[in-house]
Amino acid sequence: MTTFVLVHGAWHGGWCWHRIVANLQQAAHQVFAPDLKSLGVDRTPPGSVTLDTWTGQIAALIQAQADPVVLVGHSRGGLVLSEVAERMPERIRTLVYVTAFLLENGRSLQDAAAADPESRVPAAMVLAKDHQSAYIREDAVRDTFYGQCTDADVALARSLLVPEPLAPLATPIKITAARFGRVPRVYVECTGDKAITHSAQRRMQQSLPCRERYILDADHSPFFSRSEELSAVLLRM
Repeated sequence: MTTFVLVHGAWHGGWCWHRIVANLQQAAHQVFAPDLKSLGVDRTPPGSVTLDTWTGQIAALIQAQADPVVLVGHSRGGLVLSEVAERMPERIRTLVYVTAFLLENGRSLQDAAAADPESRVPAAMVLAKDHQSAYIREDAVRDTFYGQCTDADVALARSLLVPEPLAPLATPIKITAARFGRVPRVYVECTGDKAITHSAQRRMQQSLPCRERYILDADHSPFFSRSEELSAVLLRM
């Protein structure tokens, strides 16, 4: 049995992994898909959340497991993966970046987003009045995240997306070759992604090569649009 910890991306919650959780559990694995603080059903105020908040949350979950885990992250969840791997490399078997931000030391998500001008996310984001979070315009949700998903999946997502805390997105990653660099990493590319474009996914891997690469003909949300294929990739871990 393998223990998987699934880290969701911006605006989402653990709910987005529901098909992946079911498939992995059916194969007799243990799976955790928590809501990060301030997201999903968690009501922590966005202004109190930092990247370190999320890192500590996932690190504590991993520390409570008997054996090292496979740590999977989608989109912005890649920031959390890298920071957790730096903090506790001995507790992670493999890092799996699912069309996720794989950043070099000292870079922030804001830096990476600025280098991906074809992404649909910036034009779809609306800043909250308190400037502590942002949300995605409802009319842009499908095109940005769910271009290959069913109407039912899009309706579910629209009902569950919540504002994303902004502080973690501006925080530079802190990783080293000695710690983060010793954990094996895998990248799952999504060729039809309009949030993190395929070219951006490839550029990040050029800077930080991964042990393996899997390619899905998918939008930004393969946990919906290609759930069986994504599950099969994770089961190979």
